Amino acid sequence: MASHPANNPSHRPGIYKRLLNFTRQHPVLMNILYIFITAFILIWMLLLFLDSWTHHGDEAIVPSLKGQPVELAEMNLTDNGFQCEVMDSVFESAHKPGTVVEQTPHAGARVKPGRTVYLTIVAFSPKMVTVPDFMNVSRRQGLSMFEGLGLNVNIVTVTSEYKDLVLGAKSGGVPLHPGQRIPVNTKITLEVGGGIDPDMVEDTSGSSDNEAVIE
Repeated sequence: MASHPANNPSHRPGIYKRLLNFTRQHPVLMNILYIFITAFILIWMLLLFLDSWTHHGDEAIVPSLKGQPVELAEMNLTDNGFQCEVMDSVFESAHKPGTVVEQTPHAGARVKPGRTVYLTIVAFSPKMVTVPDFMNVSRRQGLSMFEGLGLNVNIVTVTSEYKDLVLGAKSGGVPLHPGQRIPVNTKITLEVGGGIDPDMVEDTSGSSDNEAVIE
């Protein structure tokens, strides 16, 4: 049986020669082909590198940290391959200082290994606020000023001709002054004028019949 010319080793040098001639005759076309091949190899290697760098396909489940002391929460995150960062602190009297009250991402979320989990904890000391300029404002304005800072306000009425005018503020019996720094959990007593009772005002418009005697 006669072998096919393409399978005959004697014909292979002719094929190589034709390819070499084609390459020499079409240098621009071959350069474009080389560029495409090189670009394909580089993109393929880049994708492999990105898959390795970003841990493509790898997932980790964020543990539940709410209610834990921040030290224990940091330990749990480290043991599970996460980073930890305290993002914020809030004042809550219902929880112990340093307790985790919020976390991002939330518990049970599937994320990349090594991701940072941000925590919000109960502050170790109460937040400090500045006493507003409350003197000689209306009762409604004064109440709004203090409650807007998160302070607990109790209003007492004091004798004054200026009804519903704020005359003072105290904490534990000690007078407060505008610009003073106090803890946000301070209980405030706001003193408001009650006005003068008309029944207690003596009628001085007239004079007594016996007030003057004409000699």
